[in-house]
Amino acid sequence: MIKKFTQNDIVRFIYRETRASEGMAIGEALASDADLNADYEALLEARREIPRVQFRPTDATIAAVLRYSRETPALEECQ
Repeated sequence: MIKKFTQNDIVRFIYRETRASEGMAIGEALASDADLNADYEALLEARREIPRVQFRPTDATIAAVLRYSRETPALEECQ
């Protein structure tokens, strides 16, 4: 039985979210199906264009979180 892979399958393959056996099957399908390979290349390009985001909170935000942590009583463990 030949499995028809979707773009969702390819995305999971790109992000290494497939089981080993499924990844091998997708790899083989990419090698033998030009249309599927074109989708793969387009999705790889789209992934490369996603901006690399780095989150760094401001010093004021860190101070507010720490202040809140100090001022808020710890929750007592429910028994």
